[in-house]
Amino acid sequence: VQLVESGGGLVQAGASLRLSCVGSGRAFSSYGMAWFRQTPGKEREFVAGINWDGSHTDYLDSVKGRFTISRDNAEKTMDLQMNNLKTEDAAGYYCAADLHDDADYIEKTGYKYDYWGQGTQVTVSS
Repeated sequence: VQLVESGGGLVQAGASLRLSCVGSGRAFSSYGMAWFRQTPGKEREFVAGINWDGSHTDYLDSVKGRFTISRDNAEKTMDLQMNNLKTEDAAGYYCAADLHDDADYIEKTGYKYDYWGQGTQVTVSS
């Protein structure tokens, strides 16, 4: 699976952005997917995850109620709608794919993911 993110940019606090991740490969719908973010000097952080069919999602506590993850297996896409952005949300955002034995499980540990995109930068000004 190859993953390509888009949608990052510079916005003011309180604004919205929608990140997209496009996947390739016939097995896209088999993978659990997630968004991680990373700032310089910090470890990559789980932001949101979704299982193979979208029936299960999970979020970082600080983004609950503001971010929404979704996927469209027919289009091989996964999106992250980010509303009411805060300066602390600024980071490089990466999509990742995980093939897990439990199809409903959402992995939160980055190194366990099999595939990663190149990232898209989100900058939030105050």
